[in-house]
Amino acid sequence: MELEVKVEEERKLPLGVKVAYGLGSVAYGVKNNGFDYFLLLFYSQVIGLDARLVGVAITTALVFDAISDPIIGYWSDNVRSKLGRRHPFMYVSALPVALSYFFLWNPPADWSDTGVFWYLLVLAVFIRTFITLYETPSSALTPELSDDYTERSSLLSFRYYFGWTGGNAMTVMMFFFIFPALATATIPDGRFNRDSYEILGIIGSVLIFISIMVSAIGTHSQIPFLRSPPPQRQMTLANIFKEIFETLANKSFLALFGAALLGAIASGLASALAFYFYTYFWGFTSIETGIITMGVFIAALIGFVLAPIVTKHFGKRNGAMGIGLLAFIGAPLPVFLRLIDVLPANGEPFVFWFVFATGVVDVGLIICFGILFASMTADLVEQSELKTGRRSEGVFFSSVTFVRKTVQGLGLLAASFVLALAEFPAGAAVDEVTDESIWLLGAYYVPTILTLWLGMIAVISLYKVDENSHAETLKALQLKRQEEAASEA
Repeated sequence: MELEVKVEEERKLPLGVKVAYGLGSVAYGVKNNGFDYFLLLFYSQVIGLDARLVGVAITTALVFDAISDPIIGYWSDNVRSKLGRRHPFMYVSALPVALSYFFLWNPPADWSDTGVFWYLLVLAVFIRTFITLYETPSSALTPELSDDYTERSSLLSFRYYFGWTGGNAMTVMMFFFIFPALATATIPDGRFNRDSYEILGIIGSVLIFISIMVSAIGTHSQIPFLRSPPPQRQMTLANIFKEIFETLANKSFLALFGAALLGAIASGLASALAFYFYTYFWGFTSIETGIITMGVFIAALIGFVLAPIVTKHFGKRNGAMGIGLLAFIGAPLPVFLRLIDVLPANGEPFVFWFVFATGVVDVGLIICFGILFASMTADLVEQSELKTGRRSEGVFFSSVTFVRKTVQGLGLLAASFVLALAEFPAGAAVDEVTDESIWLLGAYYVPTILTLWLGMIAVISLYKVDENSHAETLKALQLKRQEEAASEA
């Protein structure tokens, strides 16, 4: 006798839960922007530690961080508690991350270079480990909070919106308010005033703590609806690695894994050369660069609105490929137009506003692409559960972040090759760089970044999960659960 498949009643998430979940990404955005924009400058130029030692400390911490990702992901998939699998990590991480972030920006004033180096290294490892202890289980909540194909993109839109705007707000605050306010007669540029970074540490640590707690408390009501951990079993090291590899042996995941690798290199290349293009290629002032930074607020809103619409009308894979093509071809478009002498000369208002407008649209599309990519990762969970009998959200999400972190330095390496090929002089003022080097910078950058981005799109085409196959997987899982329940009765 066949067992009738009873379709589970669709549960819509309250708006408050979505907002609370999204606000949790402010913590990661604040941490990331601090590390990306200010940490090297602060420790090398303000504290006076050798820049090479700062680089070693940051890179070493990144290695520890990459290793901790899959460990914490697997751990959170299998933990058993009254608070579910994810919330214990979220609650525990809040205070350690906030405190360590505060102390990072307040190193002892009278320590030796060796002492400051170890201070930076230990705190950087500590922060990265504890933010992973929060971010990986928190990210893994997405497929647990909703099974719905489209709502997952909506949920992640909140997460990406608050992550981008929260982190960018700290950067804008520093450049437009804190640095100018902390400029003095003896330190005319507030970027080199130690007191500026003490304020960064205070505000950043408070925001991190509030963000994590709001997210944990705001999603606490959903714990009864979240998935249970797999049955208890012998957890030897060999079995753990066997389960991880069994989970990840999925063609669609391997497509996302390869795409994440190419995307991480491309993102690293673009980030490393952004300052060079704003300063040397376009000749923008610091105020103009700050205005471009503020454009991220508009871009985040574009990505937030667009991702659910694209998911509904085109599907995630096709939507990601289409949005990706627009974004990644559009990203180097202003540079290409300058190379072929279509744009006016630097200094003309049109040039700035053209770069600003195209940048806003492009970053908005990239944010939309990131949301779709994360939502595609979430949709692999049920397919894996059907095959292995285990829910492995943490393993999937941590594996994607693992590859991004481990290859991040390759983007910087690619940027150094582009600068070397362009014979770009180190430490030169804007008027000291030849027109030929500036032109070559763009000429080598455009085909390199396009090759990486388009290769990423090609790899994503191998991803096979769509709305129909996802629905069939959910139906098969319901039948399997009903059969298991019937056999136990």
